[in-house]
Amino acid sequence: MDKMKLEEKTVKANYVYNGRVINVRNDDVLLPNGNMAKREIVEHRGGVGIIPVDGEYIYLINQYRYAFKKELIEIPAGKRELDEKPIETAKRELYEEIGATAKEFIFLGEFYPTVGYCEEIIYLFVAKGLKFTNRLHLDPDEFLNVEKMEYKKARQMALNNEIKDAKTVIALLKCGEYFD
Repeated sequence: MDKMKLEEKTVKANYVYNGRVINVRNDDVLLPNGNMAKREIVEHRGGVGIIPVDGEYIYLINQYRYAFKKELIEIPAGKRELDEKPIETAKRELYEEIGATAKEFIFLGEFYPTVGYCEEIIYLFVAKGLKFTNRLHLDPDEFLNVEKMEYKKARQMALNNEIKDAKTVIALLKCGEYFD
């Protein structure tokens, strides 16, 4: 059986919103069968997530997420600046959110959090050899608490649906080899 070519081609990109963090398009696309359709797309520069490792412990943050109207447990993370390499974002976010630098960053991979409508890519890292400063370096509109937790407890919390943030769940499940 022959496989159909699945590519959809952009005929026209129609911007409906340009924001500080995202842009939104409602594109006209040509489908593999020759028909036309609309695709709503969110443009986002992408981000990183970091698991800071200290022996059998990791550092997590608690942050209020307005979209869900509650605090969530997450790994330190943040969005990339324009043309910023993911490793540079990881170093910056680790420093800002938990006040640490690391001797070593290990790339865990990348994932696409919402493939149906968003172009965002999140890059995951493990940070080892931590050295802490005396304070956090947060953005003016950023408020969070840092928590040190045993990796095994955090992983179990992800499996029990107590940690619901996708980047955190994926990172916790991918980094297990550093704790076995």
